[in-house]
Order: sequence, then structure tokens, then C-alpha cells
Amino acid sequence: MTHPSTRAEETRTHWKRVLEATLDERVTPFSADYWSPKDTWSRDQTRAVQDQKIAAVAPFLYENSAFYRRRFDKLGVAPTDLTSVESLIANWPVVTKQEMMDDARAHPPYGTYTTCGPAEWADRGWMLFSSSGSTGTPRVFRYTHFDRRFWEQANARALYSGGLRKGDSAIPMVGFGPHVFAWGVQYTLAAMEMPVIPGGGMDGQARAMLIDRFKPTTLVCTPSYAFYLARVMQDMGLDPAASSINWMITGGEPFSGVAGTMEKLQALWGATAIEFYGCTEVSPHCGGYSCPEYQTGAQNFIHLMEDIQVWETVDPDTLAATPEGHKGLTVCTNLTSESSAQLRFLVGDYTTLSTAPCACGRNHVKGMGCMTGRADDLINLRGIKFFPVQIEEAVRAVSGTGDEFQIHLRKQEDGLDVMTVKVEHTDPTAAAAVAREIRSRCEVRCDVQVVAPDSLPKSPMKAKRVFDERMPA
Repeated sequence: MTHPSTRAEETRTHWKRVLEATLDERVTPFSADYWSPKDTWSRDQTRAVQDQKIAAVAPFLYENSAFYRRRFDKLGVAPTDLTSVESLIANWPVVTKQEMMDDARAHPPYGTYTTCGPAEWADRGWMLFSSSGSTGTPRVFRYTHFDRRFWEQANARALYSGGLRKGDSAIPMVGFGPHVFAWGVQYTLAAMEMPVIPGGGMDGQARAMLIDRFKPTTLVCTPSYAFYLARVMQDMGLDPAASSINWMITGGEPFSGVAGTMEKLQALWGATAIEFYGCTEVSPHCGGYSCPEYQTGAQNFIHLMEDIQVWETVDPDTLAATPEGHKGLTVCTNLTSESSAQLRFLVGDYTTLSTAPCACGRNHVKGMGCMTGRADDLINLRGIKFFPVQIEEAVRAVSGTGDEFQIHLRKQEDGLDVMTVKVEHTDPTAAAAVAREIRSRCEVRCDVQVVAPDSLPKSPMKAKRVFDERMPA
């Protein structure tokens, strides 16, 4: 009988060979329009590669992750049962964040859901990242330099699709904590041999002066920080729309699917905002990305990179797979990692998938309307459910409102849940207009409090906009 440690190493070696076989590692683009020929693979070719990777990753996870081994055994599923996308969906219920959080609590600090152990970390460890979600126990992941190479190429395809070219230069404006977004962009720009002007550890004025003096073409930040920095520049007598910035690589928050937000942001800067969508658990590299066509139709969209991942949507109540064209929660199977290959992880963002051909020539599935709210963020107020992005749309619909807003939820002494929304505006009477917009979108009555422009806090990372002071039921 083969020793378990031998099987673990054999399946790891095979998995890595399968990944290497389709790695298109380059520092220059394949063509004027595409970083890699994989961007225009047919859907049949992409599906064949997905099936090959699923057949290789299932035994790898069984032998190298105690979390997955327990789940396989509990479900009565053998790794050899998973040989294709169809067999995966038929035999493998989605993995939830709660399962991962329970595992992390039971096996601190790393949990057993990853396949990078002490030996791999000591031999080829690259960087540790942690989930940045606002709820539950953080999930921690140790990634290797093997992973880094795949991240760089996936991200390069995404950034090139968004419009970045040789001659562009970037200024990342983040704290560079243990969160994946900006680190992935930083390493990818190096792999693309594009210049970077570091902007970490500075206040808004110092960053504004860097832009004014050194003329970078590309911002790397969250959408909320891009708003803030634009206002800082205006206060300094600088016009962000007249600056050198042509591109904004934005991640960490939904924005391109929020009516009014992307338009306002692009008008402020006179630049194009491109989406960089992912999550730490299964898509630390760019899973969703913009193409030249993503703002040209009736509805914005992002592509989802399918040769390295399988994307689905499921019903939010039953978690059953939803058909194409029906809105659901995103589920991702990550097929490009030695450290965090995951099978059907419930990312939990709402979107509608479409495989209709794109004029850009990319055949990867599209998330129509982009991502419009994460299930974790759903607000339940007196039995009515809505997302913070719906409040954001209401705020943006009123002329003159500032960039930031806050949602405060509390329980009155009589037990009634109430909501107060704080908005920035010069006119106190704007509260009534915002309240009407909220009621029309969310079907709830709430108080709206107007505060002075630029008085609500800004953050270089994800903006905190929901403050729920209600006691748990």
C-alpha cells in the first residue's frame, strides 16, 4: 500500500504539472489586443481544460487537505468521481464561508482547508493573506512563489484587457496589509515590466503631490479612496480631471454595477475605471475584469476568467445551481493554485451570467450588471431586505450629495428596528429627497441626516458604511 505522504506528494506533483501545461508565462503581450492567446480560446477549449484540471485537483485536495478529505468522506464522494464541470456540480455541494470559519476556529491559525503546510511554506513560501470580509473569523492563506507566477499572468491578462499598455505607470495608494488586491497588482506590474511610483504610507496631500509632480497614468486604490483623493486635490487647487491619470484600477468594493457611482468617479478624474474583482479564498488573482466593451451596452459587465476558474451562480435560498440568465450568488472553483485550490466555494456576490459573444473577442463568461451586493451584506430591516448598494444608488441620485454616506441601524426601546442614513450635502433640505429615493428603491422609510461635505471618514481600503447597533435576535 502506498504511504499517505507518498500519495500526497504524487498528487501534488501531478497537479502542478497540469497547471504548468497551460501556463502562458510572458512579459510582453501576445498581440495588440490580448495578453495571452488563452483570452480568445473557444468555449469548448476552455471547458476541456477545466475538466482536465478538475480531474487532477480532486485527488490533490483529498490527499493534501484534511478539510477536503473529511468532506469527501462525509459526502461519500471519491476524488475519482469528480472528472468534469458537470460531475463537480452534480456531486459536490457548495462550500460556505461558515464551514471555513468553523475549520479555522477548530484548527488555528491556518485551518486545514489550504494545501500549503509548514514544509511548503518553508521551501517556497511567498506571502500570507487574510480575508478582509467584515463578518466572522478571518480565513488565512499562505501562498507560494509557484502561486505567484500564476497570479501575475492572470492579472496581466486582466490589466491588459482593461487598457493598460507599455508606457503607462502606476501609483498604488493602499496600506499593503495582508489583503490581496494591491499586492497582486504590484507584483503583476513588475512582471509586465511597467514602472511603479510607491504611494503607501502617505496622506492624501502627499499622494496628490506625487501625482502632480511625477505624472503617473494609473491609480491603484479602492473606489471610495479615489473619491477622497479627488476631493483632496480639489482642495489643493488641483483638478484631478486635468491630471495625468488615465486609468483607475479599482478593487475591494462594488462600484461598476452601482448606478451613478462609476459615472461620478470617472467624471471626477476624467479617466476610465477598470474592475479588478476577486476574493481571498478562491480568486486572490483577478477573477473578474473589464474589457474595452464593458461600458458600451445597456448594462455594464465584467468577464470572469474561466480557464483558471469555474464560475456559477446558485439560488440564495436553496444553493441549487441557477440557469444562465437568472440572477444568483457567485460560486467559484479555483483551478490555479498550489495553496488554495477550492471546489465550489460560495463567494456570495449577486450577478447574472451570460455566455453571449463579446465584441472584444473574449469568450469568457460575463457577469452582467457586474457585482451588485454580497449576500453577507444583506440588510434586513423590519422584514424588508436590501443591500447597501441600493442605498448608494439612492444617494447618488440626488444632485449635490458628497462621496461618502453611512447607514446606521439600531433598535428602539419599543423593539422597532430603525435606520438612519447620513449623507454629505451643503443643503439640509436634501434629506427629504434622499429619503424619497431610498423609499422608492428599498421600500423602507428611514431618517436621513445631512452632514457637512467631506465630514464623513474616508479610508484607503474598503470604506465602512454600515453600522449595525442592533442586538442579535
